[in-house]
Amino acid sequence: MDLTGRVALVTGGAGYIGRTFCETLAEAGANVVVLDIDPERVDEVAGYIADRFGVSTLGLAVDLAVQDDVLAVPGRVEEALGGMDILVNCAGFVGTSKLPGWGCGFEEQSVDTWRLVAEVNLTAPFELIQASTDLLRRSGHGTVINIGSIYGVSGPDMSLYEGTSMGNDAAYAATKGGLLQLTRWLSTVLAPEVRVNSICPGGVFRNQDPKFVKRYEKNTPLGRMGTEEDMKGALLFLASDLSAYVTGQNIMVDGGWTAW
Repeated sequence: MDLTGRVALVTGGAGYIGRTFCETLAEAGANVVVLDIDPERVDEVAGYIADRFGVSTLGLAVDLAVQDDVLAVPGRVEEALGGMDILVNCAGFVGTSKLPGWGCGFEEQSVDTWRLVAEVNLTAPFELIQASTDLLRRSGHGTVINIGSIYGVSGPDMSLYEGTSMGNDAAYAATKGGLLQLTRWLSTVLAPEVRVNSICPGGVFRNQDPKFVKRYEKNTPLGRMGTEEDMKGALLFLASDLSAYVTGQNIMVDGGWTAW
């Protein structure tokens, strides 16, 4: 699991799971690029990781919906840290994102929001992987890890959300499903120099409505919602040489949710 000297880029790196990923990679010795949309949060996370783990960091405030900014990222990473070995596509719109026509019934879901979600959740990873391919190939350890979702592989049980302010959107599910297929496609196209895999988290506990939590846990074989800590092992496995002969695979980290 030793990642000493390698460079890892995490999109959504200032978010809940993304920050945990940044810390996990740094703890294993990697130099870390924290990419997110909020400059203050990016700088805070990058500074914290550098101070705590003694690695080099780079904070990049980037709107993944802006193509030119996305395409400029690999060059900025190479200039600052010399290359790229690990690319983690973790950023994306989720259930708590405040968008018009989001978190509502299917009939009210907005086409404009669908397009924006597709741009960030699916198009941006395609653009960033494509722009980073040369650096990843030159690495000798190039690996891409895309973060999907249980709803990229299964349909929603809408009864979980009854009587709550929560929802489950078509655009989220469709883009996460697309990201998983992009993972499989790229795993053969970028081989043998670059490995491409994915992780699908289940529901992560963040003080959701107790009615939702109770229903969700009842439907989960391990009897609880996930935490950010639960994702660390799968990340380190796919980021390191422990998975040197693994590509095109998707690891479900969902407490057995999709095993029923």
